[in-house]
Amino acid sequence: MIFAHGFGCDQTMWRDVASAFENDFRIILFDHIGAGQSDLGAYDPAKYASLAGYAADVLEIGRALELEDAIFVGHSVSAMIGALADIEAPGMFTDLVMVGPSPCYIDDDGYVGGFSRDQVDELLEFLAENHLGWSAAMAPAIMGNPDKPELQERLTNSFCSTDPDIAREFARATFFSDNRDDLPRISARSLVLQCREDIIAPQVVGEYVHARVPNSEYRLLDA
Repeated sequence: MIFAHGFGCDQTMWRDVASAFENDFRIILFDHIGAGQSDLGAYDPAKYASLAGYAADVLEIGRALELEDAIFVGHSVSAMIGALADIEAPGMFTDLVMVGPSPCYIDDDGYVGGFSRDQVDELLEFLAENHLGWSAAMAPAIMGNPDKPELQERLTNSFCSTDPDIAREFARATFFSDNRDDLPRISARSLVLQCREDIIAPQVVGEYVHARVPNSEYRLLDA
């Protein structure tokens, strides 16, 4: 099982989840470029201008470790990164677990992504002007669970520790991505895990993903 973290996070976010599978699976954790202990010197603005660059990294890891018939677990934007990897290299993953996926964050004709173009522009402008302020404001709102402030603090610290320049460009690649046409091309069996309360990917988005991924199941989590 390979676990891929979402925007603003790193591989340590999986520690309470991945450990539950250690007795039955070989577990692979990694940091996307700009997060955790990744090599910032490896950052290439052209490569990472789109999610395809991040999917290429996943495939590089998979080939280096000779993965075959593996399970890919992707949170948020990494759900689509995993989807792109599956399309590029069918057979590397038999299963995709998509946690809070969104193929497109911006509303379109007949499609609800959760954000208007102006809202995304404002979000990215705030992030560019004040990375720490953006992190302090957004992380608690994204995490929710006000009865568990330690989770909000953990996510805030993670957001603040990411490289600000790379985070800004990753956010741009994330929120301007549109992978709706890629969904029917996913060959791996897929599980869509949708949180009931998610300010980034509302329920209708998870339902949209499930409806368009050929071999998929959908679970709505009371979370």
